[in-house]
Amino acid sequence: MKICIYGAGAIGGYMGAKLAQADARVSLVARGPHLAAMQARGLTLVEDGRETTVPVRAVQDPAELGPQDYVIVTLKAHSVPAVVPAMQPLMDENTTVVMGVNGVPWWYFHGLGGEYEGRRLATVDPGDVQWNGIGPQRVLGCVVYPAAEVPEPGRIQHIEGNRFSLGEPDGSRSERAKRLSEALSAVGLKAPVRPKIRDEIWVKLWGNLSFNPISALTHATLDVLCTDDDTRPIARAMMLEAQAIAERLGVRFPIDVDKRIEGGAAVGAHRTSMLQDLERGRPMEIDALVTAVQEMGRLVEVPTPTIDIVLGLVRQRARMAGCYPG
Repeated sequence: MKICIYGAGAIGGYMGAKLAQADARVSLVARGPHLAAMQARGLTLVEDGRETTVPVRAVQDPAELGPQDYVIVTLKAHSVPAVVPAMQPLMDENTTVVMGVNGVPWWYFHGLGGEYEGRRLATVDPGDVQWNGIGPQRVLGCVVYPAAEVPEPGRIQHIEGNRFSLGEPDGSRSERAKRLSEALSAVGLKAPVRPKIRDEIWVKLWGNLSFNPISALTHATLDVLCTDDDTRPIARAMMLEAQAIAERLGVRFPIDVDKRIEGGAAVGAHRTSMLQDLERGRPMEIDALVTAVQEMGRLVEVPTPTIDIVLGLVRQRARMAGCYPG
């Protein structure tokens, strides 16, 4: 089984290092100093107080690798459309593309059935670049839970979590999903195959669409924004609007909104990824986490007044900082 990790940063590097430790046929696509360090010294994973360095095949040009059985994309959502042309040498008619990307996935309405089957989402796939260049029939859904960092080039610091939930867009338990689940499980990762991957996508998105922009606007950590009398009601209102959209599309939430907020508070003094990106001057994942929810609300005719206000504010904040790719 040939596996390519496209975007070997914190999450992709963590998965790649775990696979490489088990001598899997894994290759990594990366760039810059991180790529140079992996090529020169291998990839170092720090996990549970232990440090392990493994040799890896890391390249900048995917054409060096040829067709893969699985391409696991672990880039930020706004970065994917630009690399679709470069991905082409990795794919043939048997390749499965696993979208380990946060937010609303561009393939969301593939395999859903009903009146919205095959709809496209312009906010996450402008010009249908991924729909046409990757193809929804290749896609295996994935919800990413681990937290990791790249403290220096060639080095991955695992923080917590090891689950990568997998799921077919049509809910089937396919052989390709089971094969990848087994491969990831064999290296110590949890990779359950879910019959309703969209339910899990929304539970994670619930927090991302609210906690991330509010933290970017206020610079509050999760424990503060989830308990403060000013910010908690805003997050809760955003989440309820999103829940109404998701339920209109057939999603069922296994927990209620207040338990989800309490779960966020329990994480503690954590700075969300959107806040970290703002502080570091990097492009912020606004469209996949928030704008796409607004777009889906328009589609199913569910009002999103709180989401609209917070989205407008965080987009303006990001533009002022030069962190909104648009």
